[in-house]
Amino acid sequence: MGLYKDATFVRKAKRALSAADDRMAQIIKKVGPFKPGVVANAFQALIHSIVHQQLSMKAARTISGRVLDLCPRRRLSPKAIIAVTDQQLRGAGLSRQKVTYVRSVCDHFLNGRLKPRRLARLSDEEAIEQLVDIRGVGVWTAEMILIFTLQRPDVWPVDDLGLRHALKKSYRIPMTAKRDRLIRAGEKFRPYRSVACWYLWSSLDTGIVPGFD
Repeated sequence: MGLYKDATFVRKAKRALSAADDRMAQIIKKVGPFKPGVVANAFQALIHSIVHQQLSMKAARTISGRVLDLCPRRRLSPKAIIAVTDQQLRGAGLSRQKVTYVRSVCDHFLNGRLKPRRLARLSDEEAIEQLVDIRGVGVWTAEMILIFTLQRPDVWPVDDLGLRHALKKSYRIPMTAKRDRLIRAGEKFRPYRSVACWYLWSSLDTGIVPGFD
C-alpha cells in the first residue's frame, strides 16, 4: 500500500503541519487531499527521471511512451532495456548522454550494485549516496526518488526550484536565499517535510508538481 496511502499517516501529517504554521494550514485547506504521484518501482522511477531531465512534460511523456514501445509488452525493466540498442533508444528521442545514463541505471540493477529491497532499508542519507553513484543521477533526482518512490516522509529538497518558488510566494523567502535559511524554513515541518513540500508545490499556480503522474 505504501505510507502515502495510509490514512492515519496522512491525517497525522496534515494535522501536525496545520498546527505548526497558519499559512501551511491555509495551503492544505486550499489544495485539498494529499495525492502525490508515486511509482513504487525504483528502476522505472529512475528511468522516468532521466527521460524528464531538461524537457517539457509533453516532450518527456512522448519519449517515455516510445521507450516503453521498445520493451516486450511495454514493461520497463533492466533486462528489457539492456536488450535494446543505443540506436533504438536514440530513435526514441533520448540524447547520447541520456542513453549513457540509462545504461548506467541498468548496470546498477543487473549487477546488484543497487537492490530495491536493500535501498528501502537504508537511511535517507545512505539511499542518496547509493543513488548518486549512478551516472546522471544527482542529489535532486535522488531526493525525488526518496519522496515519490520510497515514500520517505521527511525530505526537504532545498535545491528544487519549485520549492523555492513556493517559499517565495507563501513565506516571502527570496529565491536567492542561502541553503541554511531554506533548511531552517523547513524545520517546523519535521517530521513531515515531504508532505509539506508536496503541498507547497501544489500551491503554485502552474499546477505542475514533481512526481510520476
